[in-house]
Amino acid sequence: MTENITRLSAGLDRRHLVLGLSGVAVGAATPAAAAKPQHDRSGTGGYPVTYHRTKTIDGINIFYREAGPKDAPVVLLLHGFPTSSHMFRNLIPALADRYHVIAPDYPGYGQSDMPPRASFKYTFDRFGELVDGLLDQLGVKRYAMYVMDYGAPVGWRLALKHPERISGLIVQNGNAYDEGLKEFWNPIKQYWADGSATSRQALMKLLTLETTKFQYTDGMSDAGRISPDNWVHDQALLDRPGNNDIQLDMFYDYRTNLPLYPAVQAYFRKHKPPTLIVWGKNDFIFPADGAHPYKRDLPQVEFHLINSGHFLLEDRFDEVTPLIRDFLARKIA
Repeated sequence: MTENITRLSAGLDRRHLVLGLSGVAVGAATPAAAAKPQHDRSGTGGYPVTYHRTKTIDGINIFYREAGPKDAPVVLLLHGFPTSSHMFRNLIPALADRYHVIAPDYPGYGQSDMPPRASFKYTFDRFGELVDGLLDQLGVKRYAMYVMDYGAPVGWRLALKHPERISGLIVQNGNAYDEGLKEFWNPIKQYWADGSATSRQALMKLLTLETTKFQYTDGMSDAGRISPDNWVHDQALLDRPGNNDIQLDMFYDYRTNLPLYPAVQAYFRKHKPPTLIVWGKNDFIFPADGAHPYKRDLPQVEFHLINSGHFLLEDRFDEVTPLIRDFLARKIA
């Protein structure tokens, strides 16, 4: 980990804060997307408005971003660690001209509640239940899912519970195979193995500003495109009193995802959801070793390895967004 962190790029340029507008223009120009009838845009000047809302699910206030026509096909965006729906701030308006886009924050992340650990169990099972409850409150019965990092195990739980509701998948550096858990995961696997206070404490380095910045900059083809606001925003939330223990609980609970992989892979084979993979091939956390196995169970998968790292929407937004729009236009009714 130390050797990889030393590769962090310095002197990032704040002038490249917003990438979304160029991505929208490029995405709108794709032939397949242009062939599909447009829904009315919801913002002034033809630019969709993103709304910031909260619903109470099982007594927990769940914050979510929402945009696009309510009668349009739904795209659910599920964020990763250590971020929140903030990671989709540019993608949401790039899709919302044509889709009803919903991007929630899990408890302990972003703007959702951070209930005490004594009264709330921080697990992927619980996150899946709360996202499912949010969709029920919103009356959403069918949706495509964009899953990234932690969003993958949350999304897989939804797919296993409601396979008939999933209209398609977009997978960005989100694991469903044992091959995808390599060097980065060794200290976390040690914690899974012994559950000791020593192994738990050793993971505290993953919650530092140095590591948060590393996640955004390592393996990126052009670090000058990445706004420093990303790691400043995420770290401020990580540094809230009590949040360290929440994140360590989630690291420990990640072990529950591995036994689900065979069922997830069986879901792929049985239901054959239309799937697009856009994967940052230089990601140290979820390397491309975890991307290739999808082709075993989804032979028709649309597969793209992108010259980027963990958060590829930050430096390859203009390359990835047209792929997403074209896929949705062809595959999602």
